[in-house]
Amino acid sequence: MTETAGSDTRERLIAAAADLIAASPGEDFSLRAVCDAVGVKMPTLYHFFGSKQGLVDAVIEHGFDLYLGEKAAMEPARDPLQAIRSGWDAHVAFGLANPGFYTLMYGKVSPGRSPEAQSRPSEILLGLTARAAEQNRLVVSPEQAAAHILVANIGVTLRQIVLAAPDPELSAAVREGVVAAITGTGEQSDDPLAATLEIAAAHPDVLGSTETQLLIEWLTALSAHREL
Repeated sequence: MTETAGSDTRERLIAAAADLIAASPGEDFSLRAVCDAVGVKMPTLYHFFGSKQGLVDAVIEHGFDLYLGEKAAMEPARDPLQAIRSGWDAHVAFGLANPGFYTLMYGKVSPGRSPEAQSRPSEILLGLTARAAEQNRLVVSPEQAAAHILVANIGVTLRQIVLAAPDPELSAAVREGVVAAITGTGEQSDDPLAATLEIAAAHPDVLGSTETQLLIEWLTALSAHREL
């Protein structure tokens, strides 16, 4: 078997497993069915993946490739907290559109173990919270903010998958609650400047994206000056 042929067979096995998982989200799948779909024998599958878990890990990696590919195609928001909001919505949308992939990516829990591919979107999120911290817009550390966002985002998405029904109002409410918690701009906030900044970031459609970004930059500069 040539290297090219081997790579093609491996990708076909991943695609076949992905198709079975997508067809029956949350259900187990048969290695025999994967092999039959590709037209190979079981030893070939074990040659590439070593075990069923090895194949599952490869499918999870494929799921994260799809997810990050969709996010990369989005126009990035210049404001880090607006980018976090957009990323939250994209995360939920991906989960609802791909429940089979998503439940493997985030719904299968083993104590002390997480898919290595999970680190890629987590690093992107941490980069956004670090930018927000540099602008003095967080009341917690970037690491805590990223963890707060991720666990809430996963919980909201899994709930909608379990109920098999989208709930955009719940998702938006939890999203804004999380943003308020990490920025300290909830209803009890005593910082009107910070609260105004986050209201602008949350509703860029009111002033327009360009005007909103300018306002955010002005308010951020004022906030930083006030800290001096």
